[in-house]
Amino acid sequence: MSPPSSDNIVVAFTGASGSAYGVRLVEVLLGQGATVHLVVSPAANRVFETELDMSLAGGVTPQKLFSARVPWWKERVAVEGDLARGELKTHGYQDYNAGIASGSFPTAGMVICPCSMGTLASVAHGMSTNLIQRAADVHLKERRRLIVVPRETPLGLIQLENMRRLTEAGGVVLPAMPGLYNQPLTIMDLIDFVVTRICDQLGRPVKLTRRWSMEAE
Repeated sequence: MSPPSSDNIVVAFTGASGSAYGVRLVEVLLGQGATVHLVVSPAANRVFETELDMSLAGGVTPQKLFSARVPWWKERVAVEGDLARGELKTHGYQDYNAGIASGSFPTAGMVICPCSMGTLASVAHGMSTNLIQRAADVHLKERRRLIVVPRETPLGLIQLENMRRLTEAGGVVLPAMPGLYNQPLTIMDLIDFVVTRICDQLGRPVKLTRRWSMEAE
């Protein structure tokens, strides 16, 4: 499944642990010149406050999004390109008038990062009770790339079955499981490993981390 020709990429933040994965992904995509269509669930904002010491209430801007007030966030390396090349567009959680609610709106894929088990279950069973679920359903029916990034442990049978169901429907389940073969030294090294794998699935490779059997470039 190859992404259609479009610079539109949908990103959704939901209420699972792993906020930094989603924020770093948006930063990298903007640096590549993508137009990121961002949807944030109410539960995601609560997690952001706990993990990154930031609030997304009252609207999201790049300045707010990349201003995490935790020490290790400052350790991230500069992304390729200029963030001003891309564009961040935000959509309300219940805004069904947004273009991403329709299959006629072209995108190069969608990433739910982090993806809560509740969102995973809803998407796997075809629910469309909010814009995140509807946009995900659109990507599945249009045979476009849908990537979900769950962060949960341990996993129960119901959750595993939902992952299987989503995979059979054409989605990609990409758990936030950083590898260690690149000998990470910081939390950002772990985050960049997962973000690199997400970008690979989108067909937008980046140079954030050393790959297996390769020296860092």
